[in-house]
Amino acid sequence: MKASTTRLRHKKILDFLIPLVFWLAVWQLAYLAVGQDLLLASPWKVARRIGQLAGTLSFWQTIAYSVARIGLGFLLGSGLGVLLGIVTAYSPVGYRLISPAMGIIKATPVASFIILALVWISSRNLSVFISLLMVLPLVWSNVHQGLLQVDPLLMEMAQVFSLSTAAKFRHILLPSVLPYLLSAIQVAMGFAWKSGIAAEVLAIPRGAVGTQLYYAKIYLETTDLFAWTAVIILISMAIERGMVFLLKRGLAGCRPLGKKGEG
Repeated sequence: MKASTTRLRHKKILDFLIPLVFWLAVWQLAYLAVGQDLLLASPWKVARRIGQLAGTLSFWQTIAYSVARIGLGFLLGSGLGVLLGIVTAYSPVGYRLISPAMGIIKATPVASFIILALVWISSRNLSVFISLLMVLPLVWSNVHQGLLQVDPLLMEMAQVFSLSTAAKFRHILLPSVLPYLLSAIQVAMGFAWKSGIAAEVLAIPRGAVGTQLYYAKIYLETTDLFAWTAVIILISMAIERGMVFLLKRGLAGCRPLGKKGEG
């Protein structure tokens, strides 16, 4: 048993390392082919620059600022999306009123929202609003669809056995919606982070990751540009995986009716 677990762990490590080493090698070969640091920084220089930045307090303050703002927008958008998803799943009138607005949000380019929002919203709060806006239709549509997929026979059975509202929610509604919600969160977190950084690049608030990216581009600091881009990617991956893990861990006890271990 332990041997098979060890082999599985080693396989996962190799599945991660092999593509990573391959693309780092491609990057290094591209750097050697270009031969100009101004156009393309080497992986080693970018890694060293990230290490230098990570040793400063301002680096972590900058990350904390952007994560807090974009995270707030993500949470607000997710909460509003869940609420509207519930409304539209049980109200045809609500669906007819809300769905066109969601369609417009999904169809409009992020840059258009950012430029329009700058007229009314301060640069400090722009990333919160843009992140909210990008998350909202994704979470709404998935929660709406998840509730529509609830088995009506299970709801009838719950009614016959006089299950409480809390029991219906935990054992029928939540297991139906959860796969859709997890899928939405995985996609929405990436959208929120990328759109929030884009908002920071255009709004240039003080002490934000997007602002550092903008300055690196303006001053032709290619190594810094690649370093901050790598940091953005790493943070996005870490937050996405962390949130999905926490959701699965926190809601592990919400099993559908009829599953082993439930009365």
